[in-house]
Amino acid sequence: MKLGKILMAGILFENPIFIQMLGMCPTLAVTTSAVNGVGMGLATTAVLIGSNIVISMLKKVIPSKVRIPAFVVVIATFVTVVGLLMKAFLPALDESLGLFIPLIVVNCVILGRAEGFASKNSVLASAVDGIGMGLGFTMALTILGSVREILGAGAIFGKVLFGASYQPALIMILPPGAFLALGLLLAFLNFIQSRGANQN
Repeated sequence: MKLGKILMAGILFENPIFIQMLGMCPTLAVTTSAVNGVGMGLATTAVLIGSNIVISMLKKVIPSKVRIPAFVVVIATFVTVVGLLMKAFLPALDESLGLFIPLIVVNCVILGRAEGFASKNSVLASAVDGIGMGLGFTMALTILGSVREILGAGAIFGKVLFGASYQPALIMILPPGAFLALGLLLAFLNFIQSRGANQN
């Protein structure tokens, strides 16, 4: 498989959120703002790239009977590194994301890519897969966080967009707003895809 195709699969055609519907816990929980979406997405991307590379390098060494526990150990190592770096250099974002950074360990996107791709492909292809899936995940979280922040606070990346007369829909920054925003985005994407299919 060509590297460009692998990259684009993660971003568009096999997007973890909009197509595969994986990693819903952080998607719905942390996307109260665009900054949180970017932060969580980039943290997950770093773990994806690192774990994919290491698992691909060790795929012939890890016995098949213990491959899942071994994958979890590798993923947990990268999550710990990312978590400590965030605490040191981005304490405000770390506090905002809270418990969801350690929970990257059990994110099914990462374990799914380790089992479904990295354990069967070359190191380079696995690294590109990690980049593509990570960027797709980050893009989806940022879009969802932006929609929720604009509708729920009248701002994006903390910058106020509307005047004092704007009445924000506070439900959008509450848990039900995550379901509403995700549902609307999925409906919009399905509409676009169906129109594209009809034109072809």
